[in-house]
Parts: sequence; C-alpha cells; structure tokens
Amino acid sequence: MNDPYPFGSAYSGESDYCESTKSAPEILDAQTKQLAAMAYGEASPKNNSDEMMALASVLVRQRDARGYSDIQTFAKKERTFSYVVSDGNVRYRTMMRASDEDIARNAGMQAAVAAARNALNYGPDKSNGAYFWDGADIKSNYANHAKVKRGVRFTDLSHNIYGIKESIKLVIQYQYTKKKNKKTGDVVVEQKEIARYDHLYESTAGVGGTIFWKFGQDYMNATHAKPYK
Repeated sequence: MNDPYPFGSAYSGESDYCESTKSAPEILDAQTKQLAAMAYGEASPKNNSDEMMALASVLVRQRDARGYSDIQTFAKKERTFSYVVSDGNVRYRTMMRASDEDIARNAGMQAAVAAARNALNYGPDKSNGAYFWDGADIKSNYANHAKVKRGVRFTDLSHNIYGIKESIKLVIQYQYTKKKNKKTGDVVVEQKEIARYDHLYESTAGVGGTIFWKFGQDYMNATHAKPYK
C-alpha cells in the first residue's frame, strides 16, 4: 500500500511545499477537506498522524453506520457527534478557512489530509474498530464525564494514556414470570436473571491524546443496542 503519510513529519511545522518551486498546490475536494478539518480539530495539538488517522476512520465509520453518503451531510446533521463543527473549535475553523496553499505549507494539516484520504479509501484503521473517542477531558472532568458514569474498561493498559481509573456500573436484567398455584390460587412471581453488564465502553486504542472506544459485548448482548450510538 502507498505510504499513508506522504508529507513527512507528523508534527506541526513546515512541509516540503516551497514557494520557490512555483508549483500549484493540490486542490482539495470538499469531502476530503471537511473530514481532514474534523480530524484536525478533534486531534490534540501534537498533530500526531496516527491519532488523526484513527479519528478520520471513526468519523467515516460513523458516517456509514448512520446512513449518510458524504461527510458534509453527516457533519451538518450530526452536530452532537463531532462538536468541532459547531463549538467554535479553533483548529477546525482554521483548517476550513485555510486555502490550499496554506494547507500545503502546514505539516499538521497535510497529515490530516493524508488521514482523511486513508479513511475515505478504507485504509488501515488505527482506532481498531472504534465508534467513539475521548480526549483530555475524560481526566479533567472524570467525576462528571458521561462515559465514566456509564462504565469504562481498558482492554489493554497501553490505551489508558491519561492514567484514569476504570469505572464499574453493574446492571442486571431480570425476567419476571407470574405463576398461579392451581390448588391455592396464589400467584407467585418468579425472578430470573437474563443478562448483566458492568460497563458500556471498552477501549480499542490510545493514540496521541485520544482514547478510542466501542461498546462492550455484554452490553450489546443485553440491550441489542446499535454499535454506533
């Protein structure tokens, strides 16, 4: 497969683009730029190529799972999934407003473009099948974090890049059956456990400044939830 990071360093700074060459920068199509800007905005300031690659793959997976044919419609209709589209995120806004020349000069944005192209072509998935992610706020807002309140588990210690504690929220589902004693007429309610789970989210990767998640299988089996929401 072609090198998914053709623009060199994963970190911010100048790319190999040079004014003196007077070569025209590559023109980005709208879908690639939209996805690249979302991955760039969601990523940590480290401009880690693998992190942006993973984020882009999750965004495409969510787009497909929710039935959208393009990233622009997904971004417009699902604003609560990737908040950078509507919350004034500086990195997202900067890349969306950047010209092709500006993007060609910025190694971090170029890495985001490479990540978007990889995801749109269903290339290597650095998130390992994730549908969700979290950044540093899962540590800074641990006590009130929505995922923490619903239960998180790390499938590999290397995923726990912020050194947070796992959270266990045991849920047991029962089936209740009424049975009538034919002799006495008394009705007895029998209780039978049919499923249990103690977390919703399982880690799939920890890359750059992002932890990636998917729903745990016990939760999926118990609730028949859709994997993407």
